[in-house]
Amino acid sequence: MNLALLFDEDFVTRDRVILRGRRLEHIRAVIGVSTGDQLSVGRVNGQMGLGKVLRLTDSEAELIVTLDQQPPAPLPLTLLLAMPRPKMFRRILQTSATLGIKDIWLINSYKVEKSFWQTPWLSDENLRENLTLGLEQSKDTAMPSVHIRKLFKPFVEDELPALLNGKQALVAHPGTATPCPTHLDRPAALCIGPEGGFTPYEVGKLEDAGCQSVHLGPRILRVETAVPVLVSRLFDACL
Repeated sequence: MNLALLFDEDFVTRDRVILRGRRLEHIRAVIGVSTGDQLSVGRVNGQMGLGKVLRLTDSEAELIVTLDQQPPAPLPLTLLLAMPRPKMFRRILQTSATLGIKDIWLINSYKVEKSFWQTPWLSDENLRENLTLGLEQSKDTAMPSVHIRKLFKPFVEDELPALLNGKQALVAHPGTATPCPTHLDRPAALCIGPEGGFTPYEVGKLEDAGCQSVHLGPRILRVETAVPVLVSRLFDACL
């Protein structure tokens, strides 16, 4: 945790907060703070700054905070991701938040098992927790939005064309002729399929909606690897 992310409910006055639970344990056991020490803090969807520890007990930490710094600029990227396996979903979500992605769409695909949608990691509480971990890692405060669409065809036909408007739209698909572009200077949308990839039908529907198929070369990457590789290739701000 490189920054303690503060939520509205943490504030007891305009400039004082109480931390409990995971964040308290982290600053005590990992950072090793004591009364009087300072640490990096930031308010969700607000500014960043410093917090000074006024009081530290086994159950809570009271900080006085000064928030006077802007968070890093978000990536101008919409990420459309076929719902991953639950065991890797947490890592992908945290990585996406760390990279500065603010608009995440979880979509269905033929190769997405129905059981994936039953994972408890899709609950609002767990989504917030994992996005928070990603933001704390990268010292950011702007909470990403996560949209869930369980029906592929209605989403691609009815919503996706408008979502892609004004963006360079790409679908990562091994075996296509065009390499993934680099050094983008405009908003983009990136579609990444499940393990095994999108089906030819799905790639065709994505192309009909305005996406261009691109590849990363002959190697086939796991989704959790493909996300940071593709995003860092597209945008210099990730490097």
